[in-house]
Amino acid sequence: MSENDRLAASVHDALLSRRGFLADAYTGLAGIGLTSLLAPGLLDPRAAHAREASRLEMGERRRLPHFPSKACRVIQIFCPGAVSHMDLWEHKPALERYHGTPLPGQEAFVSFQGKNGNLMKSPWPFERAGQTGKMISTLLPHMARHVDDIAFVHSMTSKTNTHGPGCIFMNTGHVNEGFPSAGAWYSFAMGSENENLPTYVSIPDLRGEPPNGKANWTNGFLPAQHQAIVMADHRAIRNLKLPEGISPEEERATRDFLERLNDTHAATHPGNSELQARMAAYELAARMQLSAPEVAALQDEPATIHALYGTEDANPLKASYARNCLLARRLLERGVRYVNLYCGSRASGVDGLLNWDAHKTLKKDYERHCAIFDGPTAALLTDLKQRGLLDETLVLWTTEFGRMPTHQEGTTGRDHNPDGFTCWMMGAGVKGGVSFGATDEFGRRAEVNPVTVWDYYATVLHLLGLDHKRLTYYYNGLGRRLTDVHGHVLRDLLS
Repeated sequence: MSENDRLAASVHDALLSRRGFLADAYTGLAGIGLTSLLAPGLLDPRAAHAREASRLEMGERRRLPHFPSKACRVIQIFCPGAVSHMDLWEHKPALERYHGTPLPGQEAFVSFQGKNGNLMKSPWPFERAGQTGKMISTLLPHMARHVDDIAFVHSMTSKTNTHGPGCIFMNTGHVNEGFPSAGAWYSFAMGSENENLPTYVSIPDLRGEPPNGKANWTNGFLPAQHQAIVMADHRAIRNLKLPEGISPEEERATRDFLERLNDTHAATHPGNSELQARMAAYELAARMQLSAPEVAALQDEPATIHALYGTEDANPLKASYARNCLLARRLLERGVRYVNLYCGSRASGVDGLLNWDAHKTLKKDYERHCAIFDGPTAALLTDLKQRGLLDETLVLWTTEFGRMPTHQEGTTGRDHNPDGFTCWMMGAGVKGGVSFGATDEFGRRAEVNPVTVWDYYATVLHLLGLDHKRLTYYYNGLGRRLTDVHGHVLRDLLS
C-alpha cells in the first residue's frame, strides 16, 4: 500500500470513529437523561411513601364511620322528569271529589309552563297494599308488594322548579353545578371496599343521561377519584382487553415500570388530586380488566333471575332497564359502595317521551314509563331481600320535584311543583311501612312535617354511620357539607 493509500485509510478510520462516537454520545446522553428522571424514584423510598400518603389522604383506603352504621352500601334509584306524587305514591281523595273545579285560592296560578287549569284526579285508582294497607296506584302492582318495607316521605320540598338544577339539588344538596354528589361524599368518607371495582358507579338509562348529565355524579371539589365511574349493560367499558400482540407478561412489566414513574411524579407533586386520581384510575382500570367483565357477565345468572327481572322483555326499554337493575345488584354484592341507577333521561322535544315530565299527556306517558319501571325495580328489591343484602344496603328512590294537582291549561298533563312531592327509602336501618309527612288535601304543598333535601341526606348519612355536620371538606374558605348548613335526621324513619 502506498503512502497516500495509508493516509487515506487513516483519515477514513478517523471519520468513522468520530461518527460512531457522536452516534453513541447521542443515545448515551438520552439514556443519562432518562436515568436522571428515574433515579429519584428508583433510589429514594420516600417516593413510594409519598404516593401512598396521598392515597390515604384522598380516602382511597377504607375508613371507619363516625359511629356504628346500619348500612354500608347504597343504591339510589332516580327517576328524572319530576314524578307525580299524587298519581303514584300519595293518595288524594279530594282530587276525586273536586275534579274539574278550580284549586281554591289559586284559580289563576301561573306555574313553570304557564297558567293552570282545574283540579285533575288521577287517571288510575289507588288500592290498599300490604299488611299496612298503604294506598298505592294500581299502575304499580309489583311495587305494591314492597310497601311494608318502605318508608315514604310525602312532604319533600325543593328550591327550584327547573329540571337541571332540580336534579343537581336532589343529588348534591346544591342547585348550582360544581358540588359533590351524595355518592362522591360517601366515597370520600369511607374509601374503597373492593380494590378491583370502583367505589361509586352511575348507571344511566338507555335513553340517555339525566338533565345536567355528569354533574349529577360529579366529585365537585372533592379529590377527583371520587367521581362515579359510568357503567351500564348497554354501555360496555372500553379498552378492557389487551391489544393483539401484547402478552400478559409484557403488560404487567409495563405497569410495574409505570408505577415507578408514578411514584416519582407523586413525590414531586404532593397534593395534586387530579394527578393522583388519574394514576389511581389507570391502576383501577388495570385491575378491572379481570373484575369488570365478570361483574358485567349477566349471562351467568340463572334463567329464574332473568325471568324475575324481565331482562328479555319484548319492550326493549324495559329489558334494558331490567338488565341495569341486575347489574346494580351484582355491583352491590361485590363491594361497590354507592350505585346511582337511572330510569329515564333528559327531556326531549316531546314532553314525557324520554322521562317523567308529563306536561301534556299524563295518562299515556305514565302508562309507558311505569311499565318500564315497576317490574324490574320490584324485582331488584325482591332479589336484594332474598339474598340478605338488604340487611346492609340502603335503597333510595328519588326524583327532582313533584307535579301540580291541576292540569296545565289546554292539556291533560301536569306542570312542575317544587312545593311538595314524595321520595322514599328502605333497607338497612329503615322502619318499613311508615308514611312520614304529607302534602295538603290536594297535593299542592307540603303541609305536615315539611322535609328538605338536606334533611333527607342527613338521614341517609346517619344510616351510613356518618354525622352530616362532621362530614366536611375545606374548600374556598369554608368547611363544605352535603347538607350545606342545614339538615335534621328524620328519626321517625329509623328502625
